[in-house]
Order: sequence, then C-alpha cells, then structure tokens
Amino acid sequence: MARSYSVYDVFTDRKLAGNPLAVIFDADDLSDEAMQAITREINLSETVFVQPSSNPAYAAKLRIFTPGRELPFAGHPTVGTAVALAERAHGAATLDLVTVLEENVGPVRCAVRLREGEASFAEFDLPRKSQPAVMPLDKLGMADALSLKVTEIGFENHVPSVWSAGVPFLLIPVHDVGAAQRVEFDPQLWEKIVPFVEGALASAYVYCRGGVNHVAKFHARMFASAMGIVEDPATGSAAAALSGAIHHFDRLTDGHHPIMIEQGVEMGRPSFIHLHIDVDGGTISNARIGGQAVRLASGTLDL
Repeated sequence: MARSYSVYDVFTDRKLAGNPLAVIFDADDLSDEAMQAITREINLSETVFVQPSSNPAYAAKLRIFTPGRELPFAGHPTVGTAVALAERAHGAATLDLVTVLEENVGPVRCAVRLREGEASFAEFDLPRKSQPAVMPLDKLGMADALSLKVTEIGFENHVPSVWSAGVPFLLIPVHDVGAAQRVEFDPQLWEKIVPFVEGALASAYVYCRGGVNHVAKFHARMFASAMGIVEDPATGSAAAALSGAIHHFDRLTDGHHPIMIEQGVEMGRPSFIHLHIDVDGGTISNARIGGQAVRLASGTLDL
C-alpha cells in the first residue's frame, strides 16, 4: 500500500542543515521488522513511524528507530514529528498548540508554534529527569578512542560522567572547541572501554563550553556506532542527559536557565538545540528541549 511520508530538517530554520528526519505516517500495520528494514533503507540517523495511540488524549504513538535499533525516546524525532503533525493538520496557519505524543518512554508533552513564512518551532518537556549512573570510567581509554590527549579531557570541574533522561550517554567534556573539532572517533576502541547502561552501550557525547556561533553556550558532537550512527548532527536526547550534568557541575542557582547548544558544525549541518532548565530548591524542577524544523520533502512509500 502507499504510505505518505515527509522529511524534515530539525533543529534548524533552513533546509539542508540540522538533523534530517523521516516521518512515516499511517504506520499502524507495520511489523517491528518492517520498520527496522525501512529505517535501514532510508538510512538517516532516525526514522519515526506514526501510529494511533490507545489513549484518545494523545495525538499519536511514535515508534523511533535508528539504523541499528529502536529507541524509547529521542529529541529530534519528537520535535520534528510534533511539527509534522501540526503542519499536516493545520497547514500554514498561525497557531500555538499543545499536544501529547506517546513514546516508549511514556507520554511526552509538546508545545508547537506555527507561523506563516517562518520555520515552525516545537518544544517538549523531558519525559524523565536526567539521572546519573555512577560507575568507573577509563579516561585514558576515552582519550584514545577520541584521538585526543588525556589532558584535553575535562574543563573547569566538568569530568566524564554517565547520564540518562531515557537514553544513556557517556558525556565527555573537552578543553575547548578546538579539541572538539579535532576528535577522530574510533568505534573499535570505544567499544572496549564504554560501559553498558540500561542494557545498551552508552553513546559518546563530546561537549565543551562556548561555540562557533556566538549564541551557543555549549558546543557538542555525538557518536553512536552501536546504533548505526557514525556521527549525529543534533541529539536532543543527549542534550536532555546533559541537563543533569550542567546542573551538577555548574551548580545552577534557583531560577530559569536558557542554554543554547550547537552541534553538527563539523558535519556541515549546523544545529541549534534550545535547552531550558528550571531549578527550584537546588534541584531541577523541569527541563525542556526545543528547536525549529523545516520540511524538505514529501511523498509516498509503496509498501
């Protein structure tokens, strides 16, 4: 049967930048094996399959796949699909709306902003607060896997740590943007030293303070060979995990903290992830991830 699909560039306001996402509509009768095979065929970092939710209060159920496996939650698929569904339902209208998407991690509340003549914007509350996983880490092994000097690992009081807000990441702070740009990731060395967290190999998320763009507070790169992703242009689930590390290492004061994260610069696909952290009583009371998305293509799959 013919199934409609759209491709969006996410965490960007222009086409051919950001992180591309395929959204497959009317996917309720597809098997897990078929969804995984379609994802490998499309060969983007993630593909979303939209299905009806069993809860009538939710707009849709999302199944999110990388070329390597299914994910319980991911950021750019959530942002991109929230925009895709809103634009599909309302066209080019100027509109603000709130919707809930069902993902394997649980319900995800999203706010969408549509503006005629502008890239649409979506923002979601983190379905889980970022939590640390305390375990021994091989700093020298990390440096080798990233082709960096061990002295380039860490900045200020930031040290390597494992955090998860639904998907686990080994967060590796590096000295500066120059060090981040020099990273040459070796997946074989990485698999020798990376820990298993929540039943999966933790992906590598390299970050530093500052950025190429003056609006960015952090510069990041993400490598996930176990998921079939050589390098990802923008990773909302990693930014969600980073929220916990930022609060932990920077000792954020009570109040609202807007943080812009740039990613994908080295890939020629600059992406800008909006992270908002609310702190109350010394703990994170809420955190949100947001960004813009633009449609690049639409069509049908004859499957």
